Amino acid sequence: MRFHWHTPRVNFGEVYMGPSMTFQIGERVVYPNHGVGTVENISTRTFGVRSERFYLLRLSANSLTVMVPFSHVSDIGLRRVTRNTEIQRMLDFLAAGRSTKRADWKDRFKENSEKMRVGEITEVADVFKGLLLQQRSKPLSFREKKMLDRARHMLLTEVSSSRGVSMDQAAQVLQQALGKASLTLPEPL
Repeated sequence: MRFHWHTPRVNFGEVYMGPSMTFQIGERVVYPNHGVGTVENISTRTFGVRSERFYLLRLSANSLTVMVPFSHVSDIGLRRVTRNTEIQRMLDFLAAGRSTKRADWKDRFKENSEKMRVGEITEVADVFKGLLLQQRSKPLSFREKKMLDRARHMLLTEVSSSRGVSMDQAAQVLQQALGKASLTLPEPL
């Protein structure tokens, strides 16, 4: 079994996101930049004199097990799977919304990386659509191709989880929305 310990980045000056969310065993959650996972266990670990509670998540994409401390849930951005109404807004954006586009690839990559780290579905959709549009005019860098693939995966898993459909059906839903903008869902890397 592989474990990934998440050490959150401390970034003074970020907006406080409110109190930590609490999740139950069996609940499906979104781990930003990695996709949907399931809370498999809640445990307590003692480090010296200090005890810390953890969520043990199993990520759907690769069965990676991740331990997330309760105290860092907000910092990481762990959240519930998006509701269907928000999924519909994201699909409407893919079909007709305008995506922000930076000319300089370094600025674009930095901005897109932050959006992916935050993990909100609308931000991931903006990165996804922006990279699809960018790829029309010139080839993406290797790092941007990886980011496009990650955004694709995150959108597919969240549509699948939110709507209770298979990954193939989620791909059809995304393709239908993208088709309205004359875009095509890319194949995975």
